[in-house]
Amino acid sequence: MKMELDHFFILTKPNARVGDLLLSLGLEESFSRDHQGQGTSNRRFGLSNSMLELLWVRDADEANNGPGKDLLFPERASEKDASPFGIILTSKESETLNMPFDGWSYQPDYFESPMAFHVGSNSSNILEPLCIYAPFVAPVNRKIDIGTFRSVSNVCISVPVDSMSEALLQSAEADRLEIKYGKEHLIEVFFDGQIESQSKDLRPGLPLIAYW
Repeated sequence: MKMELDHFFILTKPNARVGDLLLSLGLEESFSRDHQGQGTSNRRFGLSNSMLELLWVRDADEANNGPGKDLLFPERASEKDASPFGIILTSKESETLNMPFDGWSYQPDYFESPMAFHVGSNSSNILEPLCIYAPFVAPVNRKIDIGTFRSVSNVCISVPVDSMSEALLQSAEADRLEIKYGKEHLIEVFFDGQIESQSKDLRPGLPLIAYW
């Protein structure tokens, strides 16, 4: 199946005040929302062809007992070795019946049925990013706006593991996404074709390096 990156998220401390680092770079913040039944909330930074989402656990009890409990958000937020990343993928093919990797169906409370995510079987391994496929999103021609911090050219995620799961390897085949072995959990985001040849390392506030 031909897939592409729809958007991605980084787990942060509550209220994601580190999102102000993104504002200082020049990214534009859009609306935020609570994820009922999942126990999380977010800050969203929209781009013409993607979205960078900062996610945090708003209600641990809801996260542990709601329909999203197997996403293990409380564990991912509290364990220092856990991956703070998640990738949401969509299909580039108009007729796709099969799921792109082994996994399970997650019907969020905040979406009406049958808008259910397909979550990769590696979700129980908190050392790896969550791999989430959205089968209810039809293929789209993503517009590429011209300017600084207007679009995402590529996202590269480093994972400090000995070997990657099949779900993660299959996710890495998606357009505008690269996943590689590294010494630490790190996400590198390449904006706008790097037309200005600049970069900014946002660690330790965020495990993110921006290139534009």
